[in-house]
Amino acid sequence: MQAPAPSSGYPFTLAGQTLLALGSGALWWPDRRLLCVSDLHLGKSERFARRGGAPLPPYETRDTLMRLHRDIEDYQPGIVVCLGDSFDDTAAAQGLDDEDRLWITRLQAGRRWVWIEGNHDPGPVDLGGTHLAELPQPPLCFRHIADPAQSGEISGHYHPKAAIRTRVRTISRPCFLIDGDRVILPAFGTYTGGLRSSDAVLDTLMRPEALAVLTGPTPRPMPMPR
Repeated sequence: MQAPAPSSGYPFTLAGQTLLALGSGALWWPDRRLLCVSDLHLGKSERFARRGGAPLPPYETRDTLMRLHRDIEDYQPGIVVCLGDSFDDTAAAQGLDDEDRLWITRLQAGRRWVWIEGNHDPGPVDLGGTHLAELPQPPLCFRHIADPAQSGEISGHYHPKAAIRTRVRTISRPCFLIDGDRVILPAFGTYTGGLRSSDAVLDTLMRPEALAVLTGPTPRPMPMPR
């Protein structure tokens, strides 16, 4: 199956590489056939229940895996990079039911799969693939949390979101933040929440000309709200 045409995502360049910000929240690097997603937070509802938190519908893991499945079917990547916080904690990874574990195994079949270390899931998981602190793919580097001193960097962690105002309402969506040094991916997982792009930590990380690309059926670029 051939990958979709570039019109199915928002194209931009980083360190001379053409990348696509997909409406799903995934990032596609066509030249490397690399699909990247961040902050899946699989098992979040289970962790909330285990720790006595507010109950969440127990279907977020399957919803997240279904959306990831669709992107993998559409783009047929040779490499999938999960950019940290793939699981809500180590116990959530260990507590996945057999059906979900089998689903992940099937998604991994025939391709390289990399679990990047996050602050929620700092240790290796027994779910196939490779566990790394970060993944250099020159001229780009994939890590969980942005390093302000680096360039050509792809990261996640902050779950950025931005709002767009229409005549009748304000719509808030997860978004990519993009400038000449880095891209920060939105959280891909269901029930992950988000941090407004105007937050001081994101304002400091991103250059003045940064864009926010809102997720959705048609990815929509706009100047990063500050």
